[in-house]
Amino acid sequence: MNSKVLALLPLLFFAVAVGAAEAPAELRAGVFDPPRLAPDFSLRGSDGSQLELSRYRGKVVALGFGYTNCPSVCPVTLGYLAEARKKLGARGKDLQVVYVTVDPERDNAEQLRKFLASFDPTFVGATGTPAQLADVRKAYGITLSDKIFIDAEPKSRTTYYLDHSSFVYLIDRGGKLRAMMPFGVTADDIEHDAKALLSR
Repeated sequence: MNSKVLALLPLLFFAVAVGAAEAPAELRAGVFDPPRLAPDFSLRGSDGSQLELSRYRGKVVALGFGYTNCPSVCPVTLGYLAEARKKLGARGKDLQVVYVTVDPERDNAEQLRKFLASFDPTFVGATGTPAQLADVRKAYGITLSDKIFIDAEPKSRTTYYLDHSSFVYLIDRGGKLRAMMPFGVTADDIEHDAKALLSR
């Protein structure tokens, strides 16, 4: 665990603890109290459109950050999101997963589309220029380390990983930030909180 992550841990624990103390009983995640409007953005969508977060008003949005070559954290998170959406049954159509890449050098719109479709074809990815994505990360407090290169099989191939914040933000039908889920929450937790927001 790098020093940036260690420095952020006390703030994260504090936010979650405060959120748990002040949250309505139906939410399990750390909450934003009071809720505030989620920062909007305009990026290139994996569905071929210009993706603006505000276009999903009327739905609950699960907003995450990651990249398609992520070896573990991103696939686990997306797997839980897909499972949670399935558990919601008919209500799942009103839960929209938006996944913003932290690796624009490799993650073009088509790469994101293929990757996300392996979890759920309704998931939408977003990419853009490094400057655009840096602005979005700043707006949501997402940290990103430099690339760390590692040897891979075959030995002639080199791969890398990016150490990045892996929160999932839940945004309500009115476009307000309602909850922040850290990595490691279960599909049941996501389904529980999404259902609570969908019921409002």
